[in-house]
Amino acid sequence: MTEVSYTAPLAVLEAVGSELRASLPDGRFVEVPADVADLASAAEWALAYGLGAPGLSKFDEDAGPLLVLTESAAEFLGLPPQLTDRKGLRVGDDHPAVKAVTAAGWGLSRAGLGAWSFLFRDRAEVRVAVIPWGAFSDHLRWGGLAEVATQPGALAYALGVYAERVISPTGSTAGCGVALMTSLRPPTRVQFDRGTGKMRRVPVEGSLSKPVDPAPPEAPDEHPLAAERTRDQRTPEHVMFEEALAWYRKPSEAEARMPYVVGLDINTAFLAAANRLLVGLGEARYTDGPVFDKKIPGAWLVDLSGAVLRTKHPVTKEWVELPAEFPSPFTPNGQAPTGPAWYTTQTLAYAVELGVEVRPLAGWLRDEPGGYFDLWYTRLRVAYMDTLADLGITEDMDEGAFLAAMATIKERDPEAVAVLAAIKQTAKGGVGKMRERPQGKRPSRHAPWAALKRPTWRPDMRAALIAAARVGGHRKMVKTWVTTGAVPLAVLSDCVVYASAHPTARAVVPRKPDGSPMPGGFRLGPNPGYCKEEGVRDMAWYLTTGGAGDNPARFIKAGSDAVRDGE
Repeated sequence: MTEVSYTAPLAVLEAVGSELRASLPDGRFVEVPADVADLASAAEWALAYGLGAPGLSKFDEDAGPLLVLTESAAEFLGLPPQLTDRKGLRVGDDHPAVKAVTAAGWGLSRAGLGAWSFLFRDRAEVRVAVIPWGAFSDHLRWGGLAEVATQPGALAYALGVYAERVISPTGSTAGCGVALMTSLRPPTRVQFDRGTGKMRRVPVEGSLSKPVDPAPPEAPDEHPLAAERTRDQRTPEHVMFEEALAWYRKPSEAEARMPYVVGLDINTAFLAAANRLLVGLGEARYTDGPVFDKKIPGAWLVDLSGAVLRTKHPVTKEWVELPAEFPSPFTPNGQAPTGPAWYTTQTLAYAVELGVEVRPLAGWLRDEPGGYFDLWYTRLRVAYMDTLADLGITEDMDEGAFLAAMATIKERDPEAVAVLAAIKQTAKGGVGKMRERPQGKRPSRHAPWAALKRPTWRPDMRAALIAAARVGGHRKMVKTWVTTGAVPLAVLSDCVVYASAHPTARAVVPRKPDGSPMPGGFRLGPNPGYCKEEGVRDMAWYLTTGGAGDNPARFIKAGSDAVRDGE
């Protein structure tokens, strides 16, 4: 196959007087031919100019051009200034702009003409993002690109960096996260069949080649498999609840006398958890009373109520019991389990690590284990670290320099800051989209929805990754307690809050006697899985916030709401 040489992955179009101008990621400006007057002719120009991007893996297909339209370009090409259909978020099929597209022989995807659109003709595909219609709005999690979008050149540069390091944008950052999975591990490849003398598509080893039904406890309430689930059966004994930890407690008297609380934030916690994560690629099979095996991915029904959590002391090597104040690693609310519940392999492997005897009552297990996320993790990790380096933050910095740099990161290059935020949301959103819930009207509560047709709709993989992130954070808390005696006050997903005598993260991370970071504990630095300082408050603030019924980990960062901001 002949490799195609592309001029750029995308272009940002703006109208300048009576002409249309394209800004490219490398800083060049290109005058668009005068005969480009509508969306169809703009798509044809994009192809003729050579916009596009090569595939990201051996069997991946090349990405078509991306045209980003500013408000002036949208008006120039005959598009309405705003989407009047606020429910469907698309232009009506009877609009002249849509008719012009179809008249020129182009087709639109089922979503129609909206903020992000896909135009098809023959084997060609052109994507279109319309800025005034919300292509980079907050709900699509594009970070600070909405502000950058006011400058076509800066936007073209930022999107170009994202396209080069992650993937050519296709919609929301969550959608890009899933698209990246598929590009790195395409479901099928073309192979010559000697029996028929024709080319045919065959599955790519290690990929998700077809949609797979979840095991019944993995199915969300809207899924067809949940149709017979009664209200009384929406409990851990029937439904798996593997979610991030959200928990806080009242400080002890000794902790309350400390002047500060310090929040540690685990960098890209979900991305870090994806590294070398073993997940099941195929369908689940049911089995009664299986023997637990940490090498078998799946869902296991186990009674962990009454489990005593222990860890081995690093010096004496004897088992020591964790303090009662510790959150449980087995539930999203940090409370101890009260009976049988469904857990992922990752959660139960950690239970064994804590000295718990695991005796499954039943299981939905998968026989095709694989490191599906490995390539995805590597590409996003490199993108994340390279973008941090653009902002002057590198892994060879000492702790003081790192904390000082992170404290002023948003005052630096706005394009790089926006790209960094987009990369983080791509990792987090991509995981969430593996259990995308239904949107819009359906014939019935348990009718199938479009996302179920995707091979990447895999709630079991999402559960495994979230569980891995949750127990990974808990493992760091245990290591911190063994080393320093400190017990967390609050946790919200990847943020952990401790009482502290000093207003700095350096005072709460565990260390070896020589002052170097304690292996397996919280460690300050830019790498995924390391941590940064999320915020510092005084103890009075913690007592007031927690006393009002709010999780202090949610608000430890001044002026921020971690839930609202999607952190």
